[in-house]
Amino acid sequence: MSTSFAYLIRTESPIGRLELTSDGEAITSLSIERDGHLPLEEHPERTTPVLDEAVRQLGEYFAGTRKDFELPLRQDGTAFQRSVWDALGRLEYGQFTSYGELAAEIGRPGSGRAIGGAVGANPIPIIVGCHRVLSSTGRITGYSGGEGIPTKLWLLTHEGIMLAA
Repeated sequence: MSTSFAYLIRTESPIGRLELTSDGEAITSLSIERDGHLPLEEHPERTTPVLDEAVRQLGEYFAGTRKDFELPLRQDGTAFQRSVWDALGRLEYGQFTSYGELAAEIGRPGSGRAIGGAVGANPIPIIVGCHRVLSSTGRITGYSGGEGIPTKLWLLTHEGIMLAA
């Protein structure tokens, strides 16, 4: 993650501490604690109204009372990555897709591996639901946030998404 940010806030969650950054107008990143650490933990918090609102909405999501986030987002990436992230943003709470279905949706059938890379590079997980992408058989193949697959499994279970046995 880039260390150029104007604002930073941390909050507790059931999957570990979360660290969010903003340019003052939009959310620019969300990191989930991994092995007790956050990427910007050496930097002091400096909040802004959009970060305070994100923390409020995340609290509601984890409490089970919010299904949609209403936050301005700024995701820097390639045109391909942004097309994948836009498609992820259209997935609703409790809904999932496969890498192949996502590739077809953005007009790039057969690009499942590239889709996986873009999903893994999503700078704003949870809010942009990259945890909702599964293999074509409905299995979890990985997750780059937090503690990996256990974090993804928690998020899927929280949203009532049933997985293949």
